Amino acid sequence: MNADEFRRAAGEVADFIVDYLKGVKDRPVLPSVEPGYLHKLLPANAPQQPEAWQDIMTDVQDKILPGMTHWQHPHFHAYFPTGSSYPSMLGEFLSAGLGCISFSWIASPAVTELETVMVAWLGRMMGLPKELLPYTEGGTGGGVIQSSSSECILVGMLAARTKTIATLKKSHPDVDDCILVSKLVAYYSEEAHSAVEKAARICLVKTRVLSTDDKFSLRGETLREAVEKDIARGMVPFFACATLGTVGSTAVDDIDGIGRVCAEKDLWFHVDGAYGGNALICPEYRYLLNGFQYLSSFNSNPAKWMRMGADGTVMWVRDKKLLISALSTNRIYYLDDEEERDRLDYKNWSIPLGRRFRSLKLWFVIRMHGVEGLQSAIRSHVALAKMFESWVRADDRFEVVGTVEFGLVCFRLKGENTLTEVLLQQINESGKAHMVPASLKGKYVIRFTPANWYYSEEITKKTWDIITGFAQVVLHESRGDRQGLQVRESVDSGEVLGREEGVPENS
Repeated sequence: MNADEFRRAAGEVADFIVDYLKGVKDRPVLPSVEPGYLHKLLPANAPQQPEAWQDIMTDVQDKILPGMTHWQHPHFHAYFPTGSSYPSMLGEFLSAGLGCISFSWIASPAVTELETVMVAWLGRMMGLPKELLPYTEGGTGGGVIQSSSSECILVGMLAARTKTIATLKKSHPDVDDCILVSKLVAYYSEEAHSAVEKAARICLVKTRVLSTDDKFSLRGETLREAVEKDIARGMVPFFACATLGTVGSTAVDDIDGIGRVCAEKDLWFHVDGAYGGNALICPEYRYLLNGFQYLSSFNSNPAKWMRMGADGTVMWVRDKKLLISALSTNRIYYLDDEEERDRLDYKNWSIPLGRRFRSLKLWFVIRMHGVEGLQSAIRSHVALAKMFESWVRADDRFEVVGTVEFGLVCFRLKGENTLTEVLLQQINESGKAHMVPASLKGKYVIRFTPANWYYSEEITKKTWDIITGFAQVVLHESRGDRQGLQVRESVDSGEVLGREEGVPENS
């Protein structure tokens, strides 16, 4: 492919993306393929000779799209929003075109410096304590764009482990590190992301999974009790993770109470705000910063709720030297000397050595939407979730579980869990909408969230009609009513269902 062919192909790809996003609403949300389907459609061996661009794009249409779960579908509600937007796509495209890899400052100064500016921009947009902002703000900490929230939690735990082992070695200089590591304990709630458990496995440390209150929030006193019990057993508590917007229900842990315990007991305190942390750009959510004066590190993922496409999660640390000491591996050929120069070498802040020019995406998104535009988008999702919640509460067949804090509603059919399980199964199998479950204190719930940026009240209402239509089917069939078959046929044919007697209107 020469330059002129590339120019034409790039325009075709842009047209393809626009047409796909415009027409995705007409596709089933979930594909109807079986595992291994693509192996049967593609040759067993790579082509020996170049193939035509048009043939490749034909295969994208005929073989790839039929196997896609369409995350940008208006009735995709399975996970938190994916931050796809045209400015983000353009940033990704430009990053690929520039083709640079950054690890040390000199490898590509603009990559490092734009990343530093972006984490400062976002930190100020959220109102974070200045101690977490880059050195240019007068703090001791700084920020870095990691690939994911999972990586942020892992490197935070690695830094905490390194710090704690160094402290223990001062009083136990002859004890092997492996023995000291066996004494370390990390703490997180039963609602924390599975990434915390995975990080603990990688770090070879013990864990304590702590129970939550009736709002699915981890309390400071629960942590205190667990920490004091472990200290009495001769263990060494070293890390605690709180969540600002859990995956299951978007619950917010007692950040202030947990932070006070961590400060008293000298634990590294990490706050995972992958989804909920984005809401901090809206002043009405700044009350959630209460307790941030205690934290050691924090992450928020603009690829979830700020229209920036994956990947890219921003992590801030209070003391950058603690992170660097855990991850730094210098070699002469990297030409780095971070300690003696007023610069950053981000290879010492993350697990991968090389990094793409990810900050371009965040730069483009913030500049082309503006802070007010991003705030408006978040508020619109919250408003739609609250509207959906009102419909659930007005329908006496359903109940809301948990608090609708952000843009997620957890709901279920009243009664046995099996009713809700069957309801979700039938919705997903229909291809009309896609949602996933959570288990909250033994209750099987369905998670609903506006997950598409081209979302509206009309789309939300259509989703609610899909849900209530299948709910009628499930409830009739559970009672053995003949009407269940008639209702199912009505739902499958796409007819608008009339509400059952005694059931409130949806809106």
